[in-house]
Amino acid sequence: MATVRKNQAKKIRFELTKSAIAGVAVIVFCLFLWMFLLGVWAGQSLLLPTYEKKALVTEEKSKVPEPPVIKAEKKSLKKTE
Repeated sequence: MATVRKNQAKKIRFELTKSAIAGVAVIVFCLFLWMFLLGVWAGQSLLLPTYEKKALVTEEKSKVPEPPVIKAEKKSLKKTE
């Protein structure tokens, strides 16, 4: 009786040179940088209030009285004999 062999699955291999690996690394870095900058830009536009809100905030701040300023004075030390 003959032995039955199992079909081995073909393995996929990628062979890259050092320059190809460096190129892939540069491309991935640029993609991550682009996504980071896009996220910062989107976050800034979401966090900034609209112009109407800015006008209301400045009006409210002008209504609040400023706290009084107390200035410290130097005391001269006179020696009495």
